[in-house]
Amino acid sequence: MSAIERAVAGQDLLGESPVWSVREQALWWVDIRSNALRRFEPATGDRRDWIFDDLCCGVALAHDGLILVTRHDLLAFDPSTGATRRLLQVEDPSLDNRLNEARVDPVGRLIVGSMRDYGAAVTGSIYAISADRHQRRLLADIRIPNAMAWSPDGLTFQVSDTDERTIRAYDYDPGSGDLTAGRTLLAADVAPGLPDGSAMDVEGAVWNARPTGGCLVQVLGDGRIRCVVALPVSHPTACAFGGPDLKTLYITTARQRLTPEALAPQPWAGSVLSLRVDAPGLPANICGLA
Repeated sequence: MSAIERAVAGQDLLGESPVWSVREQALWWVDIRSNALRRFEPATGDRRDWIFDDLCCGVALAHDGLILVTRHDLLAFDPSTGATRRLLQVEDPSLDNRLNEARVDPVGRLIVGSMRDYGAAVTGSIYAISADRHQRRLLADIRIPNAMAWSPDGLTFQVSDTDERTIRAYDYDPGSGDLTAGRTLLAADVAPGLPDGSAMDVEGAVWNARPTGGCLVQVLGDGRIRCVVALPVSHPTACAFGGPDLKTLYITTARQRLTPEALAPQPWAGSVLSLRVDAPGLPANICGLA
């Protein structure tokens, strides 16, 4: 592995949901607290930002544009015009939750989590939303949904409730989207920090960002830790494979709730970091919602 680099200098309060577009050769991510969607094209250095009127809680690739996850809703977003179109409301606002963590499964369903903001109550769920906008709950009674990823064959789904400090694995039926046979993949407190966003490589090892632990952890399919990579920030939030060969890990980071004293020794906090690795990642799945 190479040294950690700062790929995109920034001041994200809560950078999250990185996803690499193979078609565009560009990285997309959000800053939840700044209501911002961001795009970076490494080959040209071009960077663009879009600011919205609501929290931007996640982003996914679609066949035509993007799916933007806001506080309660899913929006179709056209980057060429900046136009949005409301697709559906995931949860009723009366539940006082917001959305968090969105990934696309191997057949194009959007899997999206909900939570009370800042994890203030155990009121969250994880939903599967199919191309016809049919929605069903997969998991309930979650405080902070995170770490969603699928094995290379699509038959295992990983997810975390960050508050429980574990990463769970389930048998996954791509045809139905059903979860069965849940078990612990990574136990609590065997790695530094808390489990946040994950990215899967072609060998079936998952890279997990560890806020408060200041590192990435690579976990094999049997739960063994292959390596721990220290980062120059205390709160990495998520990672995604990118670059022409999908061997660059892009890592979003956060600054929220960190005091000036805590931020002083980590000037890269709020930036997007990068790390070259040996095994390429899986390309991001494309959402079938339209």
